[in-house]
Amino acid sequence: MKKMFVLFCFLLVSAFAYSQWTGLFAGTSDGILSVYFPSRTTGYAVGYNGTILKTTDGFKTWTNLSDQKYQTSFSVFCTDTNTVFAVGGGILKTSDGGTTWDTIARGSGNYLHSVCFTGANTGYAAGEAGTILKTINGGAAWASLPSGTSATLWSVFFTDADTGFVAGSFGTILKTTNGGLSWAVLSSGTINTLLSVHFTDASTGYVTGSAGTILKTTDGGNTWAALPSGTTNVLMSVCFPVADTGFVVGYNGTILKTNNSGTSWMNLSSGTTKYLYSVFFTDVKTGYAVGDSGIILKTTNGGGYPSGIIDQLTASNNLVIYPNPSSTRITVETSVVPSQSQLSIMNVDGQQLISQLINQSKTQIDIDNLPLGVYFIRLTSDKKVTVGKFIKQ
Repeated sequence: MKKMFVLFCFLLVSAFAYSQWTGLFAGTSDGILSVYFPSRTTGYAVGYNGTILKTTDGFKTWTNLSDQKYQTSFSVFCTDTNTVFAVGGGILKTSDGGTTWDTIARGSGNYLHSVCFTGANTGYAAGEAGTILKTINGGAAWASLPSGTSATLWSVFFTDADTGFVAGSFGTILKTTNGGLSWAVLSSGTINTLLSVHFTDASTGYVTGSAGTILKTTDGGNTWAALPSGTTNVLMSVCFPVADTGFVVGYNGTILKTNNSGTSWMNLSSGTTKYLYSVFFTDVKTGYAVGDSGIILKTTNGGGYPSGIIDQLTASNNLVIYPNPSSTRITVETSVVPSQSQLSIMNVDGQQLISQLINQSKTQIDIDNLPLGVYFIRLTSDKKVTVGKFIKQ
């Protein structure tokens, strides 16, 4: 039995005041490389130098499960709230929620970068030099599978018991349809390093990687199309909690969101410039991201607002909106009388819903037809942009 202790976490209020991601220091300065929540309240995170963390209250406090004998773990996966696998310099398993950990022989000295299970007994791990391992007895033993490549493999994902995908260096994407007995090389159309793969169903999948790469397939991996990410940052991890809504995290605090199945991506305000390595959502609203220097982020509103809106909000102080909240009509009042300005109302996804020209300091707007929710008002004149927020109830 190893010593367990609760690390009291401190909210980084100032840095994340407008980001809609709550920042938390989980008691370690080591980078956190992977996060997984098997339930809404129970989650595990792993990283450098044997870092293994657990929360049972959905983020507020984290227990340090680390032991000095453990090496860096790059990936964590849970088959239930108590059964957890972590891979990296070795394979670790706990069946009691992290109280005790077993080190499992893996038959390969190569580092492992990703682990995925299709059920309680069957799982896969992928890593350096084309390594792919498989277990059929709940992780007690692992067998090496022929991948047909020497590329470093960074991510593995299975859509069902037989069909799985692996992404790796030099644009490598592999697919199996027979539980890993054989792997076909798919044409990704890129030589960029591919770091994360996620499928929303048997046909539709996404891959992210270096140089802002986001790829999508709609035919089970036979063809891949590049999507415009709007960034050149390395994109480390992708997660889709539902078919049309997905999130990507990466270097320099990058968090991207799509709500149209990848057709377009919004750059969200994370409140940090640290590298983010892993993202996991338990539902479309609640998600977590982890990264350098022990940082853990959480959102409860689907990632919040596009960064451009947040930047404008922080600088605006002369737009008054009342009544707020309102159900039928609002009055917008500005301290500066505009000669002629464009007034726009946008939802939290940045979509413009109402637009009209105004030339008075006080304007009434009918919001009766808007759905319930949070909205932004942007007033654009020839000299400045002013932004405010209201709630339709």
